[in-house]
Amino acid sequence: MNRFFILILCIVSLGGLLFGFDMAVIAGALPLVKQFFGLTPNQEGIFVSSALIGCIVGVLFTGSFSDKYGRKPVLTVASILFLISAVGCGVSSTYLMLIIFRSIGGIGVGIASIVVPLYIAEISPSQFRGRAVTTYQLAITFGILIAYVSNYLLIQYLPSQNQGLWRVMFLVGAIPAILLSIGAYFVPESPRWLLKVGRTDDVTKINTKLNLPDLHESVPESKGNLRDLFSPIYRKAFLLGVLLPLFSQLSGINAIVYYGPTILLDSGISMSNSYHAQLFFGLANVLFTCFAIWKVDSWGRRPLYIFGTLGATLSLIVTGYLFTQNQEINNTALIISILSFMFFFAFSIGPLKFVVASEIFPNSIRARAMGISILVMWISDAIIGQLTPMILDSWGARYTFWLFAFFCAIAFITVLIFLPETKGRPLEEIEKYWKDKARK
Repeated sequence: MNRFFILILCIVSLGGLLFGFDMAVIAGALPLVKQFFGLTPNQEGIFVSSALIGCIVGVLFTGSFSDKYGRKPVLTVASILFLISAVGCGVSSTYLMLIIFRSIGGIGVGIASIVVPLYIAEISPSQFRGRAVTTYQLAITFGILIAYVSNYLLIQYLPSQNQGLWRVMFLVGAIPAILLSIGAYFVPESPRWLLKVGRTDDVTKINTKLNLPDLHESVPESKGNLRDLFSPIYRKAFLLGVLLPLFSQLSGINAIVYYGPTILLDSGISMSNSYHAQLFFGLANVLFTCFAIWKVDSWGRRPLYIFGTLGATLSLIVTGYLFTQNQEINNTALIISILSFMFFFAFSIGPLKFVVASEIFPNSIRARAMGISILVMWISDAIIGQLTPMILDSWGARYTFWLFAFFCAIAFITVLIFLPETKGRPLEEIEKYWKDKARK
């Protein structure tokens, strides 16, 4: 990787960091907001899912906008929305205002969740494209960790200001939002998008710095149609593009991210220790994702996905079992089982959905196809965010975690049957693979 590419990767990955921060900051803010506004369980679910609804709105137009105007302008819009949301949530005086600004941040997350991995995949040489796109997931986990750390430090050192502490938690997100807004101005446009719209002179200039040998054999393509996804050629790619992000949310990861302290409190762990554990979960998630970066381009996508979904299933089964112990729950075993799930998730289900989705679709409709893929992810995430507190209240933690285990098992079967290996292949070669397979 040359220095120019690494610099671009660091700047663009701030979109992933803000994604993670915006989604995770709520874990620490939720108990305080709930107390401040006196929220009911239903209002609590709306507060969590409001950002997710915003994500869905952002996803709906991002694919077509990024195809029409380019990846860079859309990334800039996302950075501005992140900034508006962070400041707006910090100064909200009513529950309704908080919901509105959370939704605006959600739109930014929805945009970033498509355009960042798409952009990274399109500027990356094929031999370490998986590693580069997985860096986006690492940035997400790092954003989650920053949210946990800042929440923890605020809880520890500003106890006298607890009534307004949740405001400061949101305002911290303005810092990376400003950095992304500045950085987005300097990054180049995606050379594959430029090639698609026929701006070959600009492609040559950028490719001189990025050194993308894959592009030398590429030619501008005619406009594709999303109906192509339902053709025999891309039907299997479409199925993977929908099911993998769906199962990533149904695995229960965001139930832990959003409601981790609440779940641990209900298991008998004190508030202070629950925040300690959540901080530990965040750090572990970052470290575990590094394993994916290390192995995704050597072991490949398929082995990591198979091993990870199987391990996640078993870990969630154990976690559910530990909640059957009622008042005799072994807190250490519980935390270990959740960490085990996070380990398997962090090197497979979490990052690889972005890697696979950014690789398997044809160049002519890649942004719009990824839009569908990520839309499915956010719709399922919104449903999980809304229903988790009600499921926990009605079914208890035991059956909730077993439900998540069931979906991980289905993901394991899906990957085992349908997922091809794409490591080291140029994007154009993967496109040709689907066409050749359909002819056989």
